[in-house]
Amino acid sequence: MAQVPEPKKLVPLYDPDEFEEFVKEWVPALEKEPGYVAVERLGGSGDHGIDVAGYLSTQRLEGEWHNYQCKRYAKSLTWATVAHEMRKMFISAAQGHFTVPTRYVFVAPAISRTLRTELAKPTDSREKFLAEFDTTTDAIVTILSVELRAEVRALAAATCFSMFECIDLDKMLAQHRTTPHWAQRFPYAPLPQGPEKMLPPEEHHDDERRYLQRLLEVYQEKFPDLITELKHVADVEEADGHLKRHRVAFYAAESLRVFARDSAGPDYFDKVMKDVYDIVVEVAECPAPDGWTRLAKVVAAAGSVQLTPTILTPYVEPDTRKGVCHHLANQDRLTWCRKGDG
Repeated sequence: MAQVPEPKKLVPLYDPDEFEEFVKEWVPALEKEPGYVAVERLGGSGDHGIDVAGYLSTQRLEGEWHNYQCKRYAKSLTWATVAHEMRKMFISAAQGHFTVPTRYVFVAPAISRTLRTELAKPTDSREKFLAEFDTTTDAIVTILSVELRAEVRALAAATCFSMFECIDLDKMLAQHRTTPHWAQRFPYAPLPQGPEKMLPPEEHHDDERRYLQRLLEVYQEKFPDLITELKHVADVEEADGHLKRHRVAFYAAESLRVFARDSAGPDYFDKVMKDVYDIVVEVAECPAPDGWTRLAKVVAAAGSVQLTPTILTPYVEPDTRKGVCHHLANQDRLTWCRKGDG
């Protein structure tokens, strides 16, 4: 299989539509950002210069909002392009299509150093914009009536240009990485961190009930004179150690399940479950002297399963594979003790 380009090289290859969709995925992950009530992609014909809008109130374009202007060019974004978009925005606002956004972010795979410097000086950039506005031959300005052109200029003159900024691709990717969209968009790129280790609680939880019942059946079969209930396991050293190890394994798999749910989507853990099940079920169906032996063979087989490569695969450790077997038992897809064993 050909090597997939890393995200930083892949994003600049997107067409404009795909780049706007990428930006829409990224916007909600912005650091230190007030929560948006909605994020909407508006790019297209008649969008008045709005590609992705983040609304801070239910008034949407009539209230406080932020504009994310997407520019997916082969070359670095420069002042000439930015100034045209500024003019478009002020004209649309003066015409009543929306209120002036309180934040206007230019989003591009590459941004010129000169532009960064210009936007870092809001007062100077406003003066430059106004000077150019008076002499521009930009068609969107020259077709305006004298009255509307004066209104647009006055609106720009009254606006603090600190609202205009640009974002670089490295920062976008770092923030996008924290969203569930990352795994779907870049399935072979690493996630920022692995699962947070979960340890079994002292008391058994309800979500352990089924696989613990399956284990109890194993202990009842192997130690019929000593174990009839789960509470008896602690008095039998071999069974107690076995149960503790397998509960640790169950929670290792549970850690992976929660991690997948929050970082990549539940389908990724389901894929691990399917990979393991498709192999170990053949072992589980084979005759065995007892449930203890069948469980040991199934767990050993799980350790050698060739997993389908996904964003989750690097985090599937040996204990996790063992725990997946108990998640399958929790779903009644695997059992350890069967009539006729022995």
